[in-house]
Amino acid sequence: MPTDLFLALTGFTFASAVTPGPNNIMLLASGLNFGMRRTVPHMLGIGFGFTAMLTIMGVGFGQILQSNATLSDVLKLVGFTYMLWLAWKIATAQPSQSGKISANARPMSFLQAVLFQWINPKAWAVTLTMTVAYTMADNYLPSLLVVIAVSALITIPNVCLWTYFGTKLNRLLHDTRRVRVFNISMALLLIASFIPVIADLF
Repeated sequence: MPTDLFLALTGFTFASAVTPGPNNIMLLASGLNFGMRRTVPHMLGIGFGFTAMLTIMGVGFGQILQSNATLSDVLKLVGFTYMLWLAWKIATAQPSQSGKISANARPMSFLQAVLFQWINPKAWAVTLTMTVAYTMADNYLPSLLVVIAVSALITIPNVCLWTYFGTKLNRLLHDTRRVRVFNISMALLLIASFIPVIADLF
């Protein structure tokens, strides 16, 4: 892969990873509500799930979706429904009097985080862009492997960073009311991140 294309790929991947999106919003909320250690399966699920999705898109599934508008629309509606459910779970998470989430609450599991990538609109947009714009037609497979490697190397520290930010917010939002306001705000942001995708259907 030429140096200029590699640098462009790295810049795009970094910008896509660090900017707010469904994954980062949920990691921020999980870091605050559950802490770093309990969010590890969620973080690993994002890293593995996004990398797997990028690989599958790269070997041809993305082209199928681009040519099948009906299938694409169905996936968007399913994704939006699931996103609403996740937003509801975040918004209604009940902190105790100390501002901590109760012991009965559970962070997202590894498998849930893996599957979530397939209904995450930002993940769809990023993987499609990466496989189309940053691969080389005359050297496709090697360039796809570079894209996947760069993505993995940038995604893993990013998910740790957003979760860490969440744990630090816990010191500021130490009472019940503040945690509840934070959770509702994260739920609304999660829904807002999907609105542009759903708007295209109508």
